[in-house]
Amino acid sequence: MKERVFLDTNVLVYLFDADEPAKQQRARTLLSNQELRDQVTLSTQVLQEFYVSVTRKLAVPLDPDTALKAVQDLAVFPIIQIDTPLILLAIQRSRKATVSFWDALILEAALVAGTTLLYSEDFQDGASFGKLRIANPFR
Repeated sequence: MKERVFLDTNVLVYLFDADEPAKQQRARTLLSNQELRDQVTLSTQVLQEFYVSVTRKLAVPLDPDTALKAVQDLAVFPIIQIDTPLILLAIQRSRKATVSFWDALILEAALVAGTTLLYSEDFQDGASFGKLRIANPFR
């Protein structure tokens, strides 16, 4: 069985961040790998954060129509819905693991999805949370 992979928002934002050409190329290479694409899971949180980041936080933001198209393209992946039980799990994790609520919500969505690998630059590379390993694809 193939390993399920969860992508944090930052990986997707770099697809459009021309101010970070090395990270942009790495993100594009990562997402162009068809085997990896078949294993990717996202969450509604990731899609929301992605839209806000690419339209407001990039030096050259995407126009809203382009950002919407990008979200629609990303929505083809399996998406974990953020619901009340997941929020409660994230609150518990944020209190126990000393991570922000938003990072805990990413972790819990990845765990609920059954993923074993989380690509993110926001966590310590090599850290693990249960069966979930963290890998920084930009190291």
